[in-house]
Amino acid sequence: MIVGIPKEIKNNENRVSLTPSGARELVQRGHTVYVQHTAGINSGFTDEDYEKAGAHILPSIEDVYGTAEMIIKVKEPIESEYGLVREGQLVFTYFHFACDQQLTEAMIKSKSVCMAYETVVDRQGALPLLIPMSEVAGRMSVQEGARFLEKPQGGKGILLGGVPGVKPAKVLVLGGGVVGTNAALMAAGLGADVTICDISLPRLRQLNEFMPKNVKTLFSSAHNIEQELATTDLVVGAVLIPGAKAPHLITRPMLKLMKKGSVLVDVAIDQGGCFETSHPTTHTEPTYEVDGIIHYCVANIPGAVPCTSTLALTNATLPYAVKLADMGWEKACETDSGLKKGLNIVNGKVVFPAVAEAFGWKI
Repeated sequence: MIVGIPKEIKNNENRVSLTPSGARELVQRGHTVYVQHTAGINSGFTDEDYEKAGAHILPSIEDVYGTAEMIIKVKEPIESEYGLVREGQLVFTYFHFACDQQLTEAMIKSKSVCMAYETVVDRQGALPLLIPMSEVAGRMSVQEGARFLEKPQGGKGILLGGVPGVKPAKVLVLGGGVVGTNAALMAAGLGADVTICDISLPRLRQLNEFMPKNVKTLFSSAHNIEQELATTDLVVGAVLIPGAKAPHLITRPMLKLMKKGSVLVDVAIDQGGCFETSHPTTHTEPTYEVDGIIHYCVANIPGAVPCTSTLALTNATLPYAVKLADMGWEKACETDSGLKKGLNIVNGKVVFPAVAEAFGWKI
C-alpha cells in the first residue's frame, strides 16, 4: 500500500502520525511511505531520519494526498484539506465528527473511507487509540489549570498545592475515565484537595481503592456539582461518550456559583465540550472569560508536548496502521470487529450511529 504522512497544519499541532521507526516497519513489510517535508520536525524527527528508515520525502501536502492510498494523520483534516481527500482514499486519524457538521459533510462529499481513532475498540471494549492521548490530556489539564489560576494569567491567584499553614486549591474532576483518573492523580500529586465525580458506582468504588487520600469520590448529579462549585478553584471536564457529543454538566447559570478567577478546563471540547459556555480555543489563544470564570478549551492539548505525545500515540496506532496496510481496510475490518467500529464514514455514507444521531440523520 502507498501510505502518506502529511504535516499537521492545525494551530500549534506539533505531533506527527508516524515515527521513522513506524515508517521502517511499513517499508520492511513491502509498503511505500511518503512523508511531507518537515512533517516530523516538531516531534524531533528530521527528513533524513525518515529517509534512513526507507521513506520518501514529498515537498507539499498536495503531493502527499495526491499520491497516497492511505493517509495517516493525528488530527482531523481542516478546511484547506477538504478538497485534497480523494474518493476511496482511506483516512486514519482522530475525527470527532459528532461536533463538526462541516467536516462530516465534507468527508461525505469526498466519498473517502474515514477510520476514526477515537471509536476503535479492543477486545476488552476499551478505546486503545484514545487512551494514550487521554492520559496526556488528563495530566496536562491540571498543569494548564494550575497555570491559569495564577493572577497574571487572569486567575484568582492560588497555588494548587498550597503550603504549610495555607490550604491547597480545591479541584473538581467530572468523569472517572482515563482523562479524569489522570487529572485526579496529577492534581493529588501536586497536593490539591481533589473530588472526582462519575455516574458509575462501580467505577467510584474502584477509584476509592487506589486513589491517594486527598482524592474523594462523589456521585455525579446536577445537585452535587452545584454544591461543589462554590468552593472549587479548578474544574476539569473529562466526560466521554464514545463518538457522540459530550453532555453539558455545567450550565451558564451555574458559573455564578463560582468565585471570580476560578478555572474551567474542558478536555471534552473535541466532542463539543461538557460546559455550556465552552468553545474551542488554540494554544496561541488558549483561554477566554465568561462571567469572571476562565475557560481553557484547547482542542488539541497533547500537541503542546509532541515529543511525549507523538511516541505515546504512535505506540498505539502503528499495529492498526500495519494491519490496514497489509490487508486493506475491508479485510482488516472483517477480521477485527474492534477496528471495524473505527469506520465512521464509508464512500459517502455515515456508518457510525452516534455521528448520525448527533445531526438527526438516519443511517
